[in-house]
Amino acid sequence: MDELAAARIGGTYNQYRDSPVRRERLRAYLSSRRRAPILLVGEAAGYRGARVSGIPFTSERQLTGHGPAEASATIVHRVLAELDLEELVLLWNVVPTHPGTETTNRAPTRAEVEAGLPLALSLARGRVVVPVGRVAHRALGGHHVRHPAHGGAREFGARLVELRDRGDLLPGSA
Repeated sequence: MDELAAARIGGTYNQYRDSPVRRERLRAYLSSRRRAPILLVGEAAGYRGARVSGIPFTSERQLTGHGPAEASATIVHRVLAELDLEELVLLWNVVPTHPGTETTNRAPTRAEVEAGLPLALSLARGRVVVPVGRVAHRALGGHHVRHPAHGGAREFGARLVELRDRGDLLPGSA
């Protein structure tokens, strides 16, 4: 946690540096998922998601019932719950900090992806890694799913079902 809070990843905003609440939320989340066999890895923290909540693919509204909602976070949690996978999955981002402003997202640069990758790889040890979207797939390779944003919700869910049904989400399958 200290390493993440101190990290400088290109021009991204490190939401953990100035927020004990976000650090504690992430610490508790990581602890609760320490045995999760699947790591679902997105691109970067979103301005309505982890930038505010501190937890990847999770909005403040999902945690507290207040604050901004985030479409991708809503879709990811809904699909994982429908497939009975939510407790088996640890959510993360290749770039754990937020590229963009308080009200916008931008794609992370190649250098930002490279700087965030070691943290993702450390969480990947012993887990089946499923990149979400092109950026995460380019960084991590392997079986991937479409990002749920911009009309991709159905494909995201269908691909997770396909991976689950083929047994590709079982440890040792990748």
